[in-house]
Order: sequence, then C-alpha cells, then structure tokens
Amino acid sequence: MTLTFAPADADALPLHVIETEALEGWLEGQPDAVRTWVTASGFAGEIGNAVMIPGEGGAPAAALIGYGSAARRRRSRFALAAGLGRLARGTYRIASGLPAEAAEEEALGWLLAGYRFTRYAGEAPVMPGLIAPKGVDAAKIEVLAASEALTRDLINTPASDMGPEELEAAARALAGDFDAAIEVTTGDALLEKNFPMIHAVGRASPRAPRLIDMHWGSEGPRLTLVGKGVCFDTGGLNLKPGSSMGLMKKDMGGAANVLGLARMIMALGLKVQLRVLIPAVENSVSGNAFRPQDILTSRKGLTVEINNTDAEGRLVLADALALADEEKPDFILSMATLTGAARVAVGPDLAPFYTDDEGFAGALTAASGPAADPVWRMPFWEPYEDKIEPGIADLDNAPAGGMAGSITAALFLRRFVTETPYAHFDIYGWNPGAAPARPKGGALQGPRAILAALPQVLGL
Repeated sequence: MTLTFAPADADALPLHVIETEALEGWLEGQPDAVRTWVTASGFAGEIGNAVMIPGEGGAPAAALIGYGSAARRRRSRFALAAGLGRLARGTYRIASGLPAEAAEEEALGWLLAGYRFTRYAGEAPVMPGLIAPKGVDAAKIEVLAASEALTRDLINTPASDMGPEELEAAARALAGDFDAAIEVTTGDALLEKNFPMIHAVGRASPRAPRLIDMHWGSEGPRLTLVGKGVCFDTGGLNLKPGSSMGLMKKDMGGAANVLGLARMIMALGLKVQLRVLIPAVENSVSGNAFRPQDILTSRKGLTVEINNTDAEGRLVLADALALADEEKPDFILSMATLTGAARVAVGPDLAPFYTDDEGFAGALTAASGPAADPVWRMPFWEPYEDKIEPGIADLDNAPAGGMAGSITAALFLRRFVTETPYAHFDIYGWNPGAAPARPKGGALQGPRAILAALPQVLGL
C-alpha cells in the first residue's frame, strides 16, 4: 500500500476541523443553507463526527470533521482519523481549525488510517486523500508512516511465513534499500562465534537460529539497536497453554520495531553510525531442547540457570547485548516483547522503558507526547538484584515468586551492558482492539519517540 500525501496542487475540498465548543461560532459565520444542513445532520464536532456540505447541484463543496474537546483528545490519539470513514472519497486540504502544534500528529494519523494487512485476504480501502497541512514536513511523515507499516506487516505475518529465515530476508531487503551492510551467523556457527545462548534457545527448531548484524552510516555517533526476534514461542519444555500461545507470532515484535526505527533513521539520513542486531530464533520443543535447571554460559561468560524455558527472550538478547557492548558504541537500545508483567503494570498502550541515562529519559519523555508515541519510565530497582542471583549460577532467567517480573528481566539484561549507556523497552507490540489509525494487530511502540529524542541524546 502507498501511505502518501496528495500533491500540493491537487484539486481538493476544503476541510474544516471543528472542536465541539467552536461549532456554534463557526456556524454563525455561514450561510443559512449551510447552518441548516449541518444542524440537521446531527454534526456536533465530536471526535468521529464528519459531514459533507453540498454545493450547487449537490456535489460536495466542503466538509467538516469533529475534533472533540481538549479533555476528550487527551484520551485518544489521531483524533481526525476517527472521522475519515464518514468523508466522501476525494482529496482534502485543511482549511481551518487544526492547531499548528497538532498538525504533524493528525497528518500522520491520516496516513496510518490507510494501513491494512492484506497479504492473505482483502484489500486496502480507498481512503480520502490529504494535502499535507501547512508547516508539516510531508516527506518525514511519509517516512514515519511507511516505517510503521513495515513493523506492522512483520508482526502481523504468521510464524508459518515469518520464521528466522524470513526475518533475515526482511532485514536483508531493508539493508538493500539503503545500501547497508549485513552479516548473518546461522546454526552451529553461532557456537563457533560464541553466541551459545542464542543457539541453545533456537536449536530445537528445524528452522535454524541466527544472529542478524546490519551496519549503516560512516559518520557521527554510534548507535546500536538490539531487537528480540523470537519468531514463535511455544514456551519450550515449559510449554505455554494454548490461550497464551495464540499471539506468539508477535514475539518478534522487538525485532520488528527495531527494523521500523532503523528504517526511519536511514530514510531520514540521520548522521549516525547505526548497527542493528537481531537474534532470530524459534523456541520449540524437541529432544534437543534446552531444559529447566540447565546452566548456560553466555557470551559474556556469565552463567545462567534456566528455571523456565519460557523466559527465553532475555537469553537471546543477552548474547546480542554482550556483542553490542564489546564495541562500546555511544548508546545501546534494546526492544522486546519480553514480559507479561509489563502489560499487567501499564496495559497494552504504554511502552515501558528502563534506563540509567537521565538525559535519554528526559528527552524521550518530552518527545513522546508530540510524537503520539506514549512511553513510561520504569526503575532499574537495585534492591531486586538478588532475585536474579540463584546461587548455583551467576544469574537466574526466571526468578520465583512472580513479582516485579518486568523489572527483574530488565536487571538481567543490564548485566550484559557494562561499558555503554543503555535503554531497554519491554513493549507489547500489539493493538488488542481497533482504534483510530491503529487497527487491531501488530503495533509500533516507542520508535517515533526514540527518533525524536535521538538528536538531544546523541548530540546530532
């Protein structure tokens, strides 16, 4: 699908953005026929409202779209997108009513409302077109929309067609689009190159585990992104119940979000030296699956007692993070659909993150609102460190007790980054229900806020 704006010189209908409290004032300045038509239509300026205004001969002459109240908009994102289904086909230009500070968010929401996952059935809807609002960087917004579509497509694709090999193919295609270098270590070569935990998690599947390593850019600060690429998670020998396994095609959501962020960075030409590391595996069940009570030795040399084979994401990330840290870049950032505990804490909409870097935390929090990409800082709470120390090994991959699961997972990962500023995102990667510009399915969570924060964090 093509998520782009209409040409600036396109023949377009004027679209008036109307807040609920501004409707009466707007109507006072209109001809009697328009006031009568809008009143009779029931249009109240609420989010999701829209009405076409006919001209002579009955053809559309303009349109109104509801923008609700400030209080109501705080409960939603992409308010204009809620009303697009009530507009007639055609192209529109914003004529009045859209606050300048909201133009970028609403323009992005308009494009994202045109997304549909159509690989297996259906087709993308014909959406009303929009000329980019005044002051909006149209090219940038189109990059954001296309990058989010990539992330959604990857997550929405079932594991039958999105295993480690297919995830590698997607990374190679992205690298090809932007002249990035890519190297992949596969199967038993993981042991030869000292990625023992990636190999252990993925070895039970006939679909070989691998580490995808992409480089782009030759100048500027060095940024390394690490994404969890568990293409399907059965739970291993600690087998998940069916109700918990149903969404596990999305367990590579961290990798998908990292690739979406990488696409933004490359397409916008940020002056960074970018590295992307994705451990891509399938956590399966067979005679050679890793077992509860096994002790694995990581790339970093830390030993890990396996107390639950369903806590596998932190294992594959650990080897990749250790590799990233060896290079001592300027910043390392990991993204993963890591714990159910994070969803219990903050629900599916918020992307919780962990960092000791106050500058990054402040920049990210400030950027998340304008980027319409909500995040929430969680603590690296050091009094919980002893929970991940089992005694028989250096680390425990699944502390008993079930409390603070997202925090203990983040503390586990931090043990593998000792030389570099670091942030970790424990995302959900999925919209459980449809919302304006955010259909049910795979979700991008965090990359737009991260992108907006990078200039301050890296001194770009």
